[in-house]
Amino acid sequence: MPSESSSTLLQRPEPTSAELLEHLGLQPFRPRAPWWGADLQTLRDTLRPDSLPDRQSTALELPLGPSNQGEGGSLLAWLDPPVAAEGAPVGPPKGLVLLLHGLGGSSQGTGEQRLGWCLNRAGFSVLRLNMRGAGEGRALATGTYAARCSTDLAPALERARQLAAGGPLLAVGLSLGGTVLLNAVLDGVVRLEGLALVSSPLDLAHCSATISSPRNRLYERWLLERLRQQTLNDVPRPDRALSERLRRVASIREFDALITAPRWGYADVDAYYRQASPLPRLLEPPATQPPLPPTLILQALDDPWVPAAGAQALGLEPHRQEHQRLEVLLSPGGGHNGFHAPGGCWSDQLVLRWLEQRLGSSVC
Repeated sequence: MPSESSSTLLQRPEPTSAELLEHLGLQPFRPRAPWWGADLQTLRDTLRPDSLPDRQSTALELPLGPSNQGEGGSLLAWLDPPVAAEGAPVGPPKGLVLLLHGLGGSSQGTGEQRLGWCLNRAGFSVLRLNMRGAGEGRALATGTYAARCSTDLAPALERARQLAAGGPLLAVGLSLGGTVLLNAVLDGVVRLEGLALVSSPLDLAHCSATISSPRNRLYERWLLERLRQQTLNDVPRPDRALSERLRRVASIREFDALITAPRWGYADVDAYYRQASPLPRLLEPPATQPPLPPTLILQALDDPWVPAAGAQALGLEPHRQEHQRLEVLLSPGGGHNGFHAPGGCWSDQLVLRWLEQRLGSSVC
């Protein structure tokens, strides 16, 4: 258990983050017992997933754009309508929130479903999208996704705009899902009224090296097993030679060198990490780059998977002035996509309040 002094430190956010929290009416993150420390925060949804109510979800098959992995196929999404308070009528949705999962995950993940339910209860419709080959959508498309797969997602994002029916279209990306959405915005394939990223890699090379560090070997093995199975379940299945090479892969970098980079047309894994990392395009925006929508980046300083350095760089004054629609919130604690606090998931409430404010609604 942390000492009194370290407990105090865990509740002291960066100055600009403190201002944002005050604006949103939220206290700094503090962990809920017994989920103390970065690792238990990270693992909590795996060790003790939440039990959520059944909902009236509609399955949708959204078209895929052309890529190096071929044309055709579709992405599976679940559309969840707003949920009214007991005894109250369901009004029109405040907006549609597209929710995108992280590496090795899917729309059925605990974190995705819990955040979606939080947004539904606040009056938002939610579109939980599976990327190429993920989750229950594995059979709908060949291949796998990448951190920059904007051509894949462009038709689905256009369909999301239609589903918003003239209302606001917002998006939230968890972990790699945030990276994918940010790249899509920078590539100009989607226009959003707001984008929130939670624990999202901004520098892929740095993140890959961090996951491969000795203290993270169990995490990496767990992620690799998910990625292997996702790839081996491809239709048509990989040939015997590729399957054998895939089983020998020992790191995320090796997986990206064998599978992700060649499938997405990159010269090698270093080219993939360099070109698919959004951080350089945020630090030195090309003249032709589309402007950011209002964007929130939430990052825990103790995240064991995703280094905070990229978010910290963007939080410096010169970059805050350059990207006036970008807000960076650095939390001393929370782990990777954890933020389990007394009363529920702190990051879910933070994202909800931030989206509400983007729409000019009252904070609930």
